[in-house]
Amino acid sequence: MSEQSPFIVSADWLEERLHQPGLSIVDGSWYLPAQRRDARAEYEAGHIPGAVFFDHDAVVDPDSKLPHAMPDPLTFEQYASSMGISEDDTIVVYDGPGFFSAPRTWWLFRVMGAAKVYVLDGGLDGWRAEGRPLTDEPTKIAASVFDPKFDEKRLAGLDDMRRFVEKGGIQIADARSPGRFTGEEPEPREGMRSGHMPGAVNVPASSLSKDGHLLPPEALREKLEAAGLDLTKPVVTSCGSGVTAAVITLALESLGHKDNRLYDGSWSEWGSRDDTPVATGKS
Repeated sequence: MSEQSPFIVSADWLEERLHQPGLSIVDGSWYLPAQRRDARAEYEAGHIPGAVFFDHDAVVDPDSKLPHAMPDPLTFEQYASSMGISEDDTIVVYDGPGFFSAPRTWWLFRVMGAAKVYVLDGGLDGWRAEGRPLTDEPTKIAASVFDPKFDEKRLAGLDDMRRFVEKGGIQIADARSPGRFTGEEPEPREGMRSGHMPGAVNVPASSLSKDGHLLPPEALREKLEAAGLDLTKPVVTSCGSGVTAAVITLALESLGHKDNRLYDGSWSEWGSRDDTPVATGKS
């Protein structure tokens, strides 16, 4: 097993390729209110040269009441094209801490058909701490067309999750914090029950990286297996609103695990209903 995920790139790698034709850099930062960070304000104050801002609250299904509901391919095409990104580009995404919301951006581009998509190891915080170039100049966006090829098999919906919970056959990995998973901590969004889907296991997204760097593959394997996942079997990932679930997806894919889906509605959907079963405690 390689000592590095095939889906991440180092700060050295990216800095050497800044302004290279065919490279698209995407600031995919998004934060929970408790993190007290403003993603867009941080981008405008200083971003990696050439980066465009990916607004997780805007690139969504406009007809859904759920936060961060995945847009249809046409809507995604419009946003990606407006950012000057083609599906053939080499796309490098980043967020502030490294592996919080950037994997969601990585997952969206891949689900929509882009093949060369990577996450910046260390994130913007690491980039800044190392004194690498930043700019507050608006990025000049060249005309581009993103031609989506949507892979719906990578997505799980509410009906799928009802079936999985009732009949089994697929493992559910929940990326929320242990307190939210067990129900000991309240959800950050009002009107949601606390707890988790029956049968789910807890894999906190924060446990899969250290100091902004994704854990090496063997350490990822240990974390996932220790949580109770059998990496020879299918997995569906979930979280609060479909963002940090992608951190688990990235870890799975880094280990060559391909039979996985992401529950886009996640706890925002499941926990806000009164007709879905909820478990509390560690299992």
